[in-house]
Amino acid sequence: MSGTKLNTFARVRALQGWKAIAFSAALLERMLPNYQLFCDSTGFEDEGVCRHCLNLIWESLKSPKSRINFSLQLDKVEEATPDTQDYDFYGVYPAIDAAIGLAAAINLITRQDEQGAVVVSKLSQGSVEAYLLLTEEATDENVKTHLLMTFEIEVQQELLDYLETCRQNAAAADELRNLALEAGISNIGLEL
Repeated sequence: MSGTKLNTFARVRALQGWKAIAFSAALLERMLPNYQLFCDSTGFEDEGVCRHCLNLIWESLKSPKSRINFSLQLDKVEEATPDTQDYDFYGVYPAIDAAIGLAAAINLITRQDEQGAVVVSKLSQGSVEAYLLLTEEATDENVKTHLLMTFEIEVQQELLDYLETCRQNAAAADELRNLALEAGISNIGLEL
């Protein structure tokens, strides 16, 4: 894009079909480690449901003819979403954001919510904002300029830049996944 960059959410809103799903999956790769850390630290057992579901989303992007029952996956993800009433520490919130993001991506795939990619984008940025405010690394006034938040927005912009020029194929899906994981950290800065 020349001169005027559209804001991130406007660009995400413009994504359709395969590209919207691929963008969502790439962001979820950066959110899921937060969920996995929550499971590891609490003994919450999702039996790998969320990781498996994200793998199925990638499979559907790489092999569009694959037959996957995403309605069943949505049920499993909803069951694997932790409840804030059961945990009184911060880690439950980014875990919930990741699970809700997965549900949003599935709703996008099943055409229940055409704006699923926007939901995932906002959840990812919201996780970063909540983390920064909680750890007091940022205030309401400077959260948007904090290094972790600017990095989150840069990653989303980079994924969008790639999606604007790529063709729908397995190699593009792999490249998006690699771009998302390139820095080796989750969206809130956990090392992968």
